[in-house]
Order: sequence, then structure tokens, then C-alpha cells
Amino acid sequence: MKQVFIRFIAVLLLVIPGLGATYGFLLMKDAIFHYFASFGDDASVHNFEWWRFIAGLVLFLIGVGFIGGWTFFRDRKRNYVAPRYRKKRPRPPRPQA
Repeated sequence: MKQVFIRFIAVLLLVIPGLGATYGFLLMKDAIFHYFASFGDDASVHNFEWWRFIAGLVLFLIGVGFIGGWTFFRDRKRNYVAPRYRKKRPRPPRPQA
């Protein structure tokens, strides 16, 4: 039962940043959509919602960065990454002649 609970917490640790990234993407999309939709109105003021867009960008980058970093370090631990991303090992000492 303890193993099931630990796996549930691990899934939540990935779902929460994923939901944050999704919500951030939606905020950015809505800010852009509202800007272009305002051209159809009779009002001559076309304001871009910068605060909504920046908040969405921050949420999106944090979520994607967390999930990407988690995946990278998990793959690095299991040796699934390219040779240039593997952990550097110290050279063995040279034999004395």
C-alpha cells in the first residue's frame, strides 16, 4: 500500500506542473485572441493584455521546464541520453612506467 501511495504522489508531482503549463498556455492564447478580436469592435482602442500574457508565459515556462528537467534527469540516471549529456567520470590514473 505504501508503494501505491508513493507512486500517486509522484504522478501528482508531474500533473500539477502540467496543469500549470496548460493554464499558462491558455492565458497567452486568450490574450492574443482578445487583442485580435478587438479589431472587430467599433472602439478605436486596441490594448494588448500584457499582464495576462506575461503571467501565462511564466506559468508555461515553469511547467514545461519542470517536466523537461524531470524527464532529462530520469533519462540521465537510466543512461538513455546522448554521450555528451552523460555524467562526466574522472579519468583513471595512468599506469606508472
